[in-house]
Amino acid sequence: MKNRWIFIGAAVLGLAACGGNPEAQFVPTSYPTMEVSKSDITLPLKYSATLKGTSDVTIKPQVSGQLMEVCITEGQQVKKGDVLFRIDSRDAALELESAEANLLAAQASESSAKLEYESTQNLYEKKIVSKYMLDNASNEYKQAQASTAQAKASADRARVNLGYCTITAPVDGVIGSIPVYAGDQVNAGTYLTMVSGNAKMYAEFSVSESVLEERAHAEVKDNESLLAGMPDATWLFKNGSEYPLKGRITSITGTVDRTTGTLTCKATFPNPDGGLYSGIQGTVVIPFEVSDVMVVPQNAVVRLQDKSLVYKVGPDSCAYSTIVTTAGISSERDLVVTSGLEVGDVIVTEGANNVYEGQRVIF
Repeated sequence: MKNRWIFIGAAVLGLAACGGNPEAQFVPTSYPTMEVSKSDITLPLKYSATLKGTSDVTIKPQVSGQLMEVCITEGQQVKKGDVLFRIDSRDAALELESAEANLLAAQASESSAKLEYESTQNLYEKKIVSKYMLDNASNEYKQAQASTAQAKASADRARVNLGYCTITAPVDGVIGSIPVYAGDQVNAGTYLTMVSGNAKMYAEFSVSESVLEERAHAEVKDNESLLAGMPDATWLFKNGSEYPLKGRITSITGTVDRTTGTLTCKATFPNPDGGLYSGIQGTVVIPFEVSDVMVVPQNAVVRLQDKSLVYKVGPDSCAYSTIVTTAGISSERDLVVTSGLEVGDVIVTEGANNVYEGQRVIF
Protein backbone atom coordinates (compact mmCIF):
# COMPACT_ATOMS: atom_id res chain seq x y z
CA MET A 1 0.00 0.00 0.00
CA LYS A 2 1.32 3.42 -0.96
CA ASN A 3 0.76 6.13 1.62
CA ARG A 4 0.91 9.81 0.84
CA TRP A 5 -0.52 13.08 2.09
CA ILE A 6 -3.15 15.12 0.27
CA PHE A 7 -4.61 18.50 1.06
CA ILE A 8 -8.33 19.05 1.21
CA GLY A 9 -9.47 22.62 1.13
CA ALA A 10 -11.81 23.86 3.82
CA ALA A 11 -13.63 27.05 2.78
CA VAL A 12 -13.37 30.05 5.09
CA LEU A 13 -16.01 32.33 3.51
CA GLY A 14 -17.80 29.75 1.35
CA LEU A 15 -17.44 26.21 0.11
CA ALA A 16 -16.73 25.41 -3.50
CA ALA A 17 -17.29 21.81 -4.60
CA CYS A 18 -15.32 20.37 -7.51
CA GLY A 19 -16.83 21.46 -10.79
CA GLY A 20 -19.30 23.68 -8.94
CA ASN A 21 -19.33 27.32 -7.83
CA PRO A 22 -16.43 29.80 -8.30
CA GLU A 23 -13.41 29.26 -6.11
CA ALA A 24 -13.49 30.76 -2.62
CA GLN A 25 -10.61 31.20 -0.25
CA PHE A 26 -9.39 27.84 1.09
CA VAL A 27 -7.25 26.89 4.02
CA PRO A 28 -5.31 23.70 3.16
CA THR A 29 -5.97 20.82 5.52
CA SER A 30 -3.80 17.72 5.23
CA TYR A 31 -5.15 14.16 5.37
CA PRO A 32 -3.18 10.94 4.99
CA THR A 33 -4.22 8.71 2.10
CA MET A 34 -3.30 5.34 0.70
CA GLU A 35 -3.51 3.48 -2.56
CA VAL A 36 -5.61 0.33 -2.22
CA SER A 37 -3.86 -2.95 -2.94
CA LYS A 38 -4.27 -6.57 -2.00
CA SER A 39 -2.33 -8.26 0.78
CA ASP A 40 -2.47 -11.02 3.38
CA ILE A 41 -3.76 -10.41 6.88
CA THR A 42 -4.24 -12.36 10.09
CA LEU A 43 -7.61 -11.72 11.70
CA PRO A 44 -8.47 -12.72 15.28
CA LEU A 45 -11.65 -14.78 15.42
CA LYS A 46 -13.24 -14.37 18.87
CA TYR A 47 -15.77 -16.72 20.44
CA SER A 48 -17.41 -16.53 23.85
CA ALA A 49 -16.97 -19.73 25.83
CA THR A 50 -17.06 -21.26 29.30
CA LEU A 51 -14.26 -23.44 30.60
CA LYS A 52 -14.85 -26.99 31.78
CA GLY A 53 -12.51 -29.66 33.04
CA THR A 54 -11.81 -32.33 30.44
CA SER A 55 -13.14 -34.88 32.94
CA ASP A 56 -15.70 -33.10 35.11
CA VAL A 57 -17.45 -35.82 37.13
CA THR A 58 -20.66 -35.37 39.12
CA ILE A 59 -20.49 -37.24 42.42
CA LYS A 60 -23.68 -39.02 43.51
CA PRO A 61 -24.09 -41.94 45.94
CA GLN A 62 -25.11 -45.39 44.73
CA VAL A 63 -26.81 -46.31 48.03
CA SER A 64 -29.08 -44.57 50.53
CA GLY A 65 -28.14 -43.82 54.11
CA GLN A 66 -26.94 -41.19 56.55
CA LEU A 67 -23.92 -39.17 55.51
CA MET A 68 -21.43 -39.82 58.30
CA GLU A 69 -18.42 -37.82 57.11
CA VAL A 70 -17.52 -35.16 54.54
CA CYS A 71 -13.81 -35.67 53.98
CA ILE A 72 -13.09 -32.78 51.62
CA THR A 73 -13.65 -29.03 51.33
CA GLU A 74 -14.75 -26.87 48.41
CA GLY A 75 -11.88 -25.98 46.10
CA GLN A 76 -9.64 -28.73 47.45
CA GLN A 77 -7.28 -30.46 45.02
CA VAL A 78 -7.74 -34.25 45.19
CA LYS A 79 -6.12 -37.29 43.61
CA LYS A 80 -7.91 -40.25 42.07
CA GLY A 81 -8.88 -42.63 44.88
CA ASP A 82 -8.97 -40.03 47.68
CA VAL A 83 -11.93 -40.50 50.03
CA LEU A 84 -14.59 -37.83 49.56
CA PHE A 85 -17.59 -38.97 51.63
CA ARG A 86 -18.53 -41.79 53.98
CA ILE A 87 -22.11 -43.09 54.30
CA ASP A 88 -23.32 -45.13 57.30
CA SER A 89 -22.15 -48.64 56.41
CA ARG A 90 -23.54 -50.66 59.34
CA ASP A 91 -26.57 -52.02 57.49
CA ALA A 92 -24.45 -52.80 54.44
CA ALA A 93 -21.89 -54.61 56.62
CA LEU A 94 -24.64 -56.74 58.21
CA GLU A 95 -26.06 -57.58 54.80
CA LEU A 96 -22.61 -58.69 53.68
CA GLU A 97 -22.19 -60.91 56.78
CA SER A 98 -25.58 -62.52 56.14
CA ALA A 99 -24.80 -63.04 52.45
CA GLU A 100 -21.42 -64.61 53.24
CA ALA A 101 -23.07 -66.96 55.79
CA ASN A 102 -25.62 -67.99 53.18
CA LEU A 103 -22.78 -68.62 50.76
CA LEU A 104 -21.03 -70.92 53.26
CA ALA A 105 -24.26 -72.87 53.79
CA ALA A 106 -24.78 -73.18 50.03
CA GLN A 107 -21.22 -74.38 49.52
CA ALA A 108 -21.70 -77.00 52.26
CA SER A 109 -24.92 -78.20 50.61
CA GLU A 110 -23.12 -78.35 47.27
CA SER A 111 -20.34 -80.48 48.78
CA SER A 112 -22.88 -82.91 50.25
CA ALA A 113 -24.76 -83.09 46.96
CA LYS A 114 -21.53 -83.75 45.13
CA LEU A 115 -20.60 -86.60 47.46
CA GLU A 116 -24.09 -88.07 47.10
CA TYR A 117 -23.91 -87.86 43.31
CA GLU A 118 -20.45 -89.46 43.14
CA SER A 119 -21.55 -92.27 45.49
CA THR A 120 -24.73 -92.91 43.49
CA GLN A 121 -22.74 -92.91 40.25
CA ASN A 122 -20.38 -95.54 41.69
CA LEU A 123 -23.30 -97.72 42.75
CA TYR A 124 -24.95 -97.31 39.36
CA GLU A 125 -21.80 -98.47 37.60
CA LYS A 126 -21.96 -101.60 39.80
CA LYS A 127 -25.63 -101.96 38.83
CA ILE A 128 -26.72 -101.63 42.47
CA VAL A 129 -29.01 -98.60 41.93
CA SER A 130 -31.25 -97.61 39.04
CA LYS A 131 -30.73 -94.92 36.44
CA TYR A 132 -33.55 -92.97 38.05
CA MET A 133 -31.63 -92.65 41.32
CA LEU A 134 -28.49 -91.51 39.45
CA ASP A 135 -30.42 -88.83 37.55
CA ASN A 136 -32.06 -87.67 40.76
CA ALA A 137 -28.66 -87.32 42.49
CA SER A 138 -27.30 -85.46 39.47
CA ASN A 139 -30.20 -83.00 39.51
CA GLU A 140 -29.77 -82.35 43.21
CA TYR A 141 -26.06 -81.68 42.68
CA LYS A 142 -26.79 -79.23 39.85
CA GLN A 143 -29.40 -77.49 42.00
CA ALA A 144 -26.86 -77.17 44.81
CA GLN A 145 -24.33 -75.69 42.38
CA ALA A 146 -26.92 -73.13 41.24
CA SER A 147 -27.73 -72.23 44.85
CA THR A 148 -24.03 -71.68 45.52
CA ALA A 149 -23.70 -69.41 42.47
CA GLN A 150 -26.74 -67.44 43.56
CA ALA A 151 -25.40 -67.09 47.10
CA LYS A 152 -22.02 -65.97 45.75
CA ALA A 153 -23.71 -63.30 43.59
CA SER A 154 -25.63 -62.05 46.63
CA ALA A 155 -22.40 -61.85 48.64
CA ASP A 156 -20.65 -60.00 45.82
CA ARG A 157 -23.56 -57.55 45.56
CA ALA A 158 -23.50 -56.95 49.31
CA ARG A 159 -19.74 -56.39 49.14
CA VAL A 160 -20.20 -53.84 46.34
CA ASN A 161 -22.93 -52.03 48.30
CA LEU A 162 -20.61 -51.86 51.30
CA GLY A 163 -17.95 -50.37 49.05
CA TYR A 164 -20.43 -47.74 47.83
CA CYS A 165 -20.60 -46.41 51.39
CA THR A 166 -17.10 -44.98 50.90
CA ILE A 167 -17.12 -42.54 47.98
CA THR A 168 -13.74 -41.81 46.38
CA ALA A 169 -12.53 -39.40 43.70
CA PRO A 170 -12.78 -41.00 40.21
CA VAL A 171 -10.20 -38.57 38.73
CA ASP A 172 -7.58 -36.06 39.79
CA GLY A 173 -9.13 -32.63 40.09
CA VAL A 174 -10.67 -29.84 42.13
CA ILE A 175 -13.74 -30.16 44.34
CA GLY A 176 -16.72 -27.98 43.44
CA SER A 177 -19.53 -26.81 45.70
CA ILE A 178 -20.70 -29.22 48.44
CA PRO A 179 -24.42 -28.74 49.21
CA VAL A 180 -24.60 -31.52 51.87
CA TYR A 181 -23.37 -31.88 55.45
CA ALA A 182 -22.47 -34.72 57.78
CA GLY A 183 -25.69 -36.09 59.25
CA ASP A 184 -27.79 -35.49 56.15
CA GLN A 185 -29.87 -38.38 54.82
CA VAL A 186 -28.91 -39.04 51.21
CA ASN A 187 -30.43 -41.27 48.58
CA ALA A 188 -29.05 -42.89 45.49
CA GLY A 189 -28.71 -40.03 43.00
CA THR A 190 -28.41 -37.19 45.53
CA TYR A 191 -25.97 -34.55 44.23
CA LEU A 192 -22.95 -34.38 46.54
CA THR A 193 -20.35 -32.39 44.57
CA MET A 194 -18.39 -32.28 41.33
CA VAL A 195 -14.75 -33.20 40.78
CA SER A 196 -13.35 -31.10 37.98
CA GLY A 197 -10.46 -32.89 36.32
CA ASN A 198 -8.46 -29.74 35.67
CA ALA A 199 -5.10 -30.96 34.37
CA LYS A 200 -6.53 -29.80 31.04
CA MET A 201 -9.48 -27.49 30.47
CA TYR A 202 -11.61 -27.19 27.38
CA ALA A 203 -13.76 -24.40 26.00
CA GLU A 204 -16.67 -25.29 23.72
CA PHE A 205 -17.85 -22.79 21.11
CA SER A 206 -19.58 -22.58 17.74
CA VAL A 207 -17.77 -21.71 14.51
CA SER A 208 -19.44 -20.49 11.36
CA GLU A 209 -19.33 -22.99 8.50
CA SER A 210 -17.81 -20.34 6.23
CA VAL A 211 -14.77 -19.96 8.49
CA LEU A 212 -13.66 -23.48 7.65
CA GLU A 213 -14.40 -23.25 3.93
CA GLU A 214 -10.87 -22.17 3.00
CA ARG A 215 -9.36 -25.17 4.77
CA ALA A 216 -11.96 -27.45 3.23
CA HIS A 217 -11.03 -26.12 -0.23
CA ALA A 218 -7.42 -26.95 0.58
CA GLU A 219 -8.48 -30.61 0.24
CA VAL A 220 -8.12 -31.58 3.87
CA LYS A 221 -9.26 -35.16 3.64
CA ASP A 222 -9.84 -36.05 7.29
CA ASN A 223 -10.71 -34.40 10.58
CA GLU A 224 -7.33 -35.26 12.11
CA SER A 225 -5.49 -33.35 9.39
CA LEU A 226 -7.87 -30.42 9.74
CA LEU A 227 -7.23 -30.21 13.49
CA ALA A 228 -3.46 -30.49 12.98
CA GLY A 229 -3.57 -27.54 10.60
CA MET A 230 -5.52 -25.28 12.94
CA PRO A 231 -3.55 -22.47 14.65
CA ASP A 232 -2.98 -22.21 18.38
CA ALA A 233 -5.83 -20.71 20.40
CA THR A 234 -5.59 -18.00 23.07
CA TRP A 235 -7.80 -17.69 26.14
CA LEU A 236 -8.85 -14.21 27.27
CA PHE A 237 -10.38 -13.70 30.70
CA LYS A 238 -13.38 -11.37 31.06
CA ASN A 239 -11.09 -8.61 32.36
CA GLY A 240 -9.13 -8.73 29.09
CA SER A 241 -6.02 -10.41 30.49
CA GLU A 242 -4.50 -13.25 28.50
CA TYR A 243 -3.82 -16.76 29.80
CA PRO A 244 -0.09 -17.38 29.22
CA LEU A 245 -0.38 -20.91 27.79
CA LYS A 246 -1.72 -21.53 24.30
CA GLY A 247 -4.44 -24.07 23.55
CA ARG A 248 -5.24 -26.30 20.61
CA ILE A 249 -8.46 -27.02 18.74
CA THR A 250 -9.00 -30.67 19.67
CA SER A 251 -12.40 -31.47 18.18
CA ILE A 252 -14.76 -30.26 15.46
CA THR A 253 -18.17 -31.86 14.99
CA GLY A 254 -18.59 -33.63 11.69
CA THR A 255 -22.01 -32.12 10.95
CA VAL A 256 -23.32 -28.58 10.61
CA ASP A 257 -26.23 -27.41 12.74
CA ARG A 258 -28.69 -26.45 10.00
CA THR A 259 -30.54 -24.12 12.37
CA THR A 260 -27.50 -21.98 13.13
CA GLY A 261 -25.14 -22.91 10.28
CA THR A 262 -22.35 -23.59 12.75
CA LEU A 263 -20.06 -26.39 13.85
CA THR A 264 -19.21 -27.08 17.49
CA CYS A 265 -15.51 -26.90 18.36
CA LYS A 266 -13.50 -27.51 21.51
CA ALA A 267 -10.24 -25.80 22.37
CA THR A 268 -8.17 -27.55 25.05
CA PHE A 269 -5.80 -25.57 27.28
CA PRO A 270 -3.10 -27.03 29.55
CA ASN A 271 -3.59 -26.21 33.23
CA PRO A 272 -0.49 -27.44 35.07
CA ASP A 273 -0.77 -24.95 37.94
CA GLY A 274 -4.54 -25.19 38.37
CA GLY A 275 -5.05 -21.53 37.46
CA LEU A 276 -8.10 -22.29 35.33
CA TYR A 277 -11.38 -23.40 36.90
CA SER A 278 -14.58 -24.92 35.57
CA GLY A 279 -17.25 -22.31 34.96
CA ILE A 280 -14.88 -19.42 34.15
CA GLN A 281 -16.27 -17.37 31.26
CA GLY A 282 -14.09 -15.70 28.69
CA THR A 283 -13.14 -15.61 25.02
CA VAL A 284 -11.33 -18.04 22.74
CA VAL A 285 -9.23 -16.18 20.16
CA ILE A 286 -8.08 -17.98 17.01
CA PRO A 287 -5.82 -16.22 14.47
CA PHE A 288 -7.31 -16.70 11.00
CA GLU A 289 -5.13 -16.04 7.96
CA VAL A 290 -6.79 -14.46 4.93
CA SER A 291 -4.87 -14.19 1.65
CA ASP A 292 -5.02 -11.73 -1.24
CA VAL A 293 -7.68 -9.35 0.07
CA MET A 294 -8.15 -5.58 0.14
CA VAL A 295 -7.25 -4.25 3.59
CA VAL A 296 -8.00 -0.69 4.77
CA PRO A 297 -7.56 1.02 8.14
CA GLN A 298 -10.65 1.11 10.32
CA ASN A 299 -10.30 4.93 10.52
CA ALA A 300 -10.88 5.10 6.76
CA VAL A 301 -14.42 3.74 7.10
CA VAL A 302 -17.27 6.04 8.10
CA ARG A 303 -20.30 4.31 9.64
CA LEU A 304 -23.67 5.84 8.72
CA GLN A 305 -26.52 3.81 10.20
CA ASP A 306 -26.33 0.47 8.33
CA LYS A 307 -23.90 1.72 5.66
CA SER A 308 -20.11 1.87 5.52
CA LEU A 309 -18.54 4.68 3.48
CA VAL A 310 -15.01 5.32 2.26
CA TYR A 311 -13.86 8.59 0.63
CA LYS A 312 -12.06 8.00 -2.65
CA VAL A 313 -9.92 10.68 -4.26
CA GLY A 314 -11.04 11.08 -7.86
CA PRO A 315 -9.03 12.11 -10.95
CA ASP A 316 -10.22 15.69 -10.43
CA SER A 317 -8.56 15.79 -6.97
CA CYS A 318 -11.91 15.69 -5.19
CA ALA A 319 -13.10 13.36 -2.43
CA TYR A 320 -16.19 11.26 -3.19
CA SER A 321 -17.91 8.80 -0.87
CA THR A 322 -18.45 5.23 -1.94
CA ILE A 323 -20.36 2.50 -0.14
CA VAL A 324 -18.21 -0.51 0.73
CA THR A 325 -18.88 -3.92 2.18
CA THR A 326 -16.55 -5.24 4.87
CA ALA A 327 -15.98 -8.73 6.23
CA GLY A 328 -17.58 -9.58 9.55
CA ILE A 329 -14.21 -10.00 11.25
CA SER A 330 -11.40 -7.47 11.63
CA SER A 331 -8.09 -6.90 13.34
CA GLU A 332 -7.59 -4.19 15.94
CA ARG A 333 -6.60 -1.68 13.23
CA ASP A 334 -7.71 -2.97 9.84
CA LEU A 335 -10.78 -4.11 7.95
CA VAL A 336 -11.15 -6.42 4.97
CA VAL A 337 -13.15 -4.79 2.17
CA THR A 338 -15.05 -7.29 0.04
CA SER A 339 -16.73 -4.85 -2.39
CA GLY A 340 -16.90 -1.16 -3.29
CA LEU A 341 -13.20 -0.57 -3.95
CA GLU A 342 -10.75 -1.55 -6.66
CA VAL A 343 -7.01 -2.09 -6.52
CA GLY A 344 -5.35 1.26 -7.27
CA ASP A 345 -8.09 3.43 -5.73
CA VAL A 346 -6.77 6.25 -3.50
CA ILE A 347 -8.70 6.75 -0.27
CA VAL A 348 -8.56 9.02 2.77
CA THR A 349 -7.27 6.94 5.70
CA GLU A 350 -7.62 9.34 8.65
CA GLY A 351 -10.04 12.14 9.40
CA ALA A 352 -12.62 10.69 7.02
CA ASN A 353 -15.39 11.85 9.36
CA ASN A 354 -14.40 15.46 8.60
CA VAL A 355 -14.48 15.10 4.81
CA TYR A 356 -17.57 16.19 2.90
CA GLU A 357 -18.82 15.10 -0.49
CA GLY A 358 -17.00 16.71 -3.43
CA GLN A 359 -14.45 18.51 -1.31
CA ARG A 360 -11.52 19.72 -3.46
CA VAL A 361 -8.21 17.98 -3.01
CA ILE A 362 -4.99 20.02 -3.37
CA PHE A 363 -1.84 17.94 -3.85
